[in-house]
Amino acid sequence: MIDKIRVRLAGIDAPELDHPWGQRSKWALVQLCKGQTITARLKPELSYDRLVAECFLPDGRDLAGELVRIGLALDWPKFSGGKYRHLEPEGARNRLWRACARQRGKLPL
Repeated sequence: MIDKIRVRLAGIDAPELDHPWGQRSKWALVQLCKGQTITARLKPELSYDRLVAECFLPDGRDLAGELVRIGLALDWPKFSGGKYRHLEPEGARNRLWRACARQRGKLPL
């Protein structure tokens, strides 16, 4: 959230809060952002009535990339063009199987 506005990180698929790893993913993001000023570059599209943005830490790290790197989100090539795929740790797609299935259209968005 930015000023109480829900923002979806562009280009990734993170587990929903009620899915396995969802709470861990959320709290990892909270820890990354805590006490930091985040820069958000808004994208023109909306997702589930949420703004979509690329978000960056003051040191330039991309929050979406950081979640993928630590194995708590997946690159979503349909929206990222494969930008984060190289950051996915081995086994992340198996661990986050629901997000992976959702990307293949086997689970509802």
